[in-house]
Amino acid sequence: MVEVGQVMNAMIDYYRGDIKRINHFLKVYGFAKAIGEAEDLDQETQTILEVAALTHDIGIKNSELKYNSSAGKYQELEGPLEAELLLNNLSIQQNIIDRVCWLIAHHHTYNNINGIDHQILIEADFLVNAYEDNLSRDAIYRIYSKIFTTNRGKAFINLMYDE
Repeated sequence: MVEVGQVMNAMIDYYRGDIKRINHFLKVYGFAKAIGEAEDLDQETQTILEVAALTHDIGIKNSELKYNSSAGKYQELEGPLEAELLLNNLSIQQNIIDRVCWLIAHHHTYNNINGIDHQILIEADFLVNAYEDNLSRDAIYRIYSKIFTTNRGKAFINLMYDE
């Protein structure tokens, strides 16, 4: 059984001293958890989603070291291996690791969304990034209209931006 709290603790340790990154993945986790529960996901999919939300940006450290960039394409490239190492150390089941790594490798890929866990991870990450990147309302609603499909994700955008 996966203990999501162990993954959270491991990620806080991984990003020790980096308050910005820790706060980011905790916020994404919160939105992903809430959207997943509202969508009534089965337990395994919910667990995969929560673990992916916590680890989705694990590739940033290596991206910045190797490419001097935290761009999404580098995160998708560098993240899966780091996540696999971290999750193996926590004795997470391989099928969960495999899906989490796939999600990390595609969490900035907004076309060809594959599965409800992928959809929710993208929505949760966007909810946080929209605020952290100070996107305009027009930009937020342009992206919202293109990628949001869950009722709770849509509701969060509307509640947050008072529409």
